[in-house]
Amino acid sequence: MVSLSKINFENTYANELNAICERCKPTSFKKSEILFKNYSLAEELGIDRSFLDSDECLGIFSGCIISESSLPIAQAYSGHQYGNFNPQMGDGRAILLGEINKRDVQLKGSGQTPFSKRGDGKSALGPVLREYVISEFMNSVNIPTTRSLLAIKSNESVFRDEEIPGGILTRVANSHVRIGTFEYVSYFKKNNLEALANYVIKRHYPELSETNNKYLSLFAAICDKQSLLISKWMGIGFVHGVMNTDNMLISGETIDYGPCAFLDEYNPSIYYSSIDRHGRYSYKNQPAIMVWNLSKLAEAFIPLIDSNKERAVSKLSEVLNLTMPTYQEYFYIEMGKKFGLKNIDEEVINLINKYMKILEDNNIDYTLSFRDLAKLLSNNKKIDLTVFKNVKDFVGWYNKFINLSSFKKSSKDKISKEMDYYNPCYIPRNHLIEDALKNAVGGDMNEINLIAEILKEPFTEKNEYEKYAMPSFSNERYVTYCGT
Repeated sequence: MVSLSKINFENTYANELNAICERCKPTSFKKSEILFKNYSLAEELGIDRSFLDSDECLGIFSGCIISESSLPIAQAYSGHQYGNFNPQMGDGRAILLGEINKRDVQLKGSGQTPFSKRGDGKSALGPVLREYVISEFMNSVNIPTTRSLLAIKSNESVFRDEEIPGGILTRVANSHVRIGTFEYVSYFKKNNLEALANYVIKRHYPELSETNNKYLSLFAAICDKQSLLISKWMGIGFVHGVMNTDNMLISGETIDYGPCAFLDEYNPSIYYSSIDRHGRYSYKNQPAIMVWNLSKLAEAFIPLIDSNKERAVSKLSEVLNLTMPTYQEYFYIEMGKKFGLKNIDEEVINLINKYMKILEDNNIDYTLSFRDLAKLLSNNKKIDLTVFKNVKDFVGWYNKFINLSSFKKSSKDKISKEMDYYNPCYIPRNHLIEDALKNAVGGDMNEINLIAEILKEPFTEKNEYEKYAMPSFSNERYVTYCGT
């Protein structure tokens, strides 16, 4: 455990990749108070509970104290944003304090950095609380994600369209190396490309260090991690909203919870971000955008693969061409789990596709559909009490489903339980989160605290929390904002 008086940061990024980061110190927010503390994550990091409750902890993570072991930095990176390349980006409102137990600890909203340009580097409180709650939900449903250690109210105002309360998030990640990091190095710092790739291998993919053409193996491993991640997004009904290359981590974790949202009724064309004018990052486009982003990573990798550019492109293309089939395999495995099925064959794939078409044609709530299907299997609910009421195509589909070979090897009740173990009853419902955040920013934390607690155990249905499982009944399109 970390002692009460000291946190021991490592600084491998600052020391080994100093050419692609800038030293800087967080702003000191002297009036801050902690609104959320993540004791379970602290335990994973080796941080003692008493330290999390201490004044020193508040001092470090509100920027008032710089730990002796910390070398605070802002990382440089580029990014393709909505398809357009921005070469000079970087952490404009985030500062990496260092690593604890080989995991990055970053302050988000901690003030200006060398990459802030004209921004103040600060964050509004609402997006800080939003990321805390949603990232922890993603962790609770076993989706790779950055996590949140602390959500802090700075008790200082930030100025956007109006004066609003400010906040600071302590974000924890396996690392913050992005596709955009490789783009930046490829564009500005070609001599550091091998050092960056070696750093990523050592930190995330050490098993590749002795392989032949380890950099091609690294590219393949990153493609695989991205394929798995996006399959899990699609399975849970998560719409990221801003899949720019600077928001895609090499480690395969979800990062940036600004304009994200979750499906209510199943509509694969849905997108929520206020700045996504044409649905580039809609739910159904996420797998294709994943491949597009990885093609930009491939371009940055060319000098690492072969001195002959044509051979390098050929080798990288061969790997990239396998990415969509790999994603599809992961996706149907993921969907199979949602139906309590382990054996995925052509018949199962056809039934999954037909089910999704039924949901789309009948505007059925995505999350509730799997919970209700499980109740039908266990005979706890009649069809007219489910989301499938009056859905003509459903009965025929259901009869084919329960006649799958899996039901000959296992009982309906057992498959029903498997479904409930994998399909959450509670998700961060867009309308509930929005209302709770408005209250929290206004000083009333009761609702957001309750939602955070419910989402810690999203698979366990509780009668007294029925409204938290229900979608919005509004016909208005939900719109999200990036939160900067």
